[in-house]
Amino acid sequence: MTLRALAALGLGALAIAGFAPWGWFAIPLLALAGLAWLWQGAANPRAAALLGLCFGVGFFGTGVSWIYVSLHDFGEMPLLLAGLATAGFCLFLALFPALAGWLFLRLGAGGGLRGALRFAAAWTLVEWLRGTVFTGFPWLSVGYSQVPTSPLAGYAPILGTYGTSLAVALSAGLFAAFAADVRGVGASALRGPSAWGLAAVWALGGALTLVHWTAPAGAALEVALVQGNIAQDMKWRPQWLRATLETYEKLTLSARGRLLVLPETALPMLNVDVPAAYVRRLSAHAQAQGADLLLGLPEYVPGEQPRYYNSVFSLGTSAVQVYRKHHLVPFGDYLPYRPLLGFITAVLHLPMSDFTHGTLDQRPLQVGGQSVAVNICYEDAFGEEIISQLPQATLLANFTNDAWWGDSLAPEQHLQLAQMRSLETGRYLLRATNTGVSAIIDEKGRVVSRAPKFTAAVLSGHAQGFSGSTPYVRWGNLACALLIAVLLALSWRRPKSRA
Repeated sequence: MTLRALAALGLGALAIAGFAPWGWFAIPLLALAGLAWLWQGAANPRAAALLGLCFGVGFFGTGVSWIYVSLHDFGEMPLLLAGLATAGFCLFLALFPALAGWLFLRLGAGGGLRGALRFAAAWTLVEWLRGTVFTGFPWLSVGYSQVPTSPLAGYAPILGTYGTSLAVALSAGLFAAFAADVRGVGASALRGPSAWGLAAVWALGGALTLVHWTAPAGAALEVALVQGNIAQDMKWRPQWLRATLETYEKLTLSARGRLLVLPETALPMLNVDVPAAYVRRLSAHAQAQGADLLLGLPEYVPGEQPRYYNSVFSLGTSAVQVYRKHHLVPFGDYLPYRPLLGFITAVLHLPMSDFTHGTLDQRPLQVGGQSVAVNICYEDAFGEEIISQLPQATLLANFTNDAWWGDSLAPEQHLQLAQMRSLETGRYLLRATNTGVSAIIDEKGRVVSRAPKFTAAVLSGHAQGFSGSTPYVRWGNLACALLIAVLLALSWRRPKSRA
């Protein structure tokens, strides 16, 4: 492996320091600037693709290695097979930076301002593609690394995650161009277009962080998030069912607020199997406070072809309402291409992995005096789907079970995804998890309070409802797509020939 390939590999691994739990948001920008410099020196598109592949191996091999924990520790896949599956998945994801490198050099050569525009467009276009194909895996889009403290986070309520990624990639391309200018012309590079462009991107982003796109609606709501801390390797064992029910009942009956929230599949049993007396006790506790309770529970719908949903039910003062998970996780919530891949069930033991998709057009739940847009687990990785319940919703709520990932980077990374959803929509988000991180997040993507991981707890606090729409709620990813098209057009434009 050449020194340039090793450098790309190292830059990819280094970029993960920009994401949670570290949050050093400048690191991904510098890592991408190094990648842009490497691509500019590549001999041809194939060489740039190889450098992109190396960057991707370092990036995803470091950032999503927690897939192994899910497969081996909790999915009971044999060690070697789990290692190979994790490596294969990371290698597949690395193909996307490789494609970006190929596109970058295929669409033109050289650096400077035009190269910076082409780099930003190629990187963001391929990142969007990664978040879309095969149901999408938008995890670790570089835009997430800017939430919530970077000035570039100001672009999120307008352009969403991919627009924030575009700002990061453009900054990286401009920084690489500026560094080249410094080497060539010295201090006068400070007056060049790359320096001014970089300053403008960051100054505008900083100014946008001061804008309040949405407005408070009514008084703040007292809420309580229940975190049962049931170990994943025990959660679905019949002998642990009684203890799980007792844990969640005890915690719930100690919770106070207008809205009580329990996590995804909090009770490891179908809705029709939950004892009626148990449901009455939880509902009566909520009703006594004039409150509502939201409970994650697998749902069974009988019929000629019975269906199972990963659902959230409401109990308490309001009529019973149900949200059914729409964006299911392949190999987690369901097995895709079952006739071809059915053999996987012989080596991967996943309970409740045959769910049906809920519809995309579900409406917010009317609970606790608020209109709550519910999303379950991995659904909060897809901002364009979350906004389908807006602007009607005044509050967001995410129900998840991150115990699948153990004590890895994933729970903190997942929390950062939820922070981006708050920032994009200008809404508070309540995040109820089984083992952590349960948190209350404000409309600017800041964590107001959080429960400690791997601890049974009730997180109490206040959440403010908000009304109105951010530009992203109105436009979705369309504005970012148009920007990518504009950057590609500008970077393709050839200089006029001299007479």
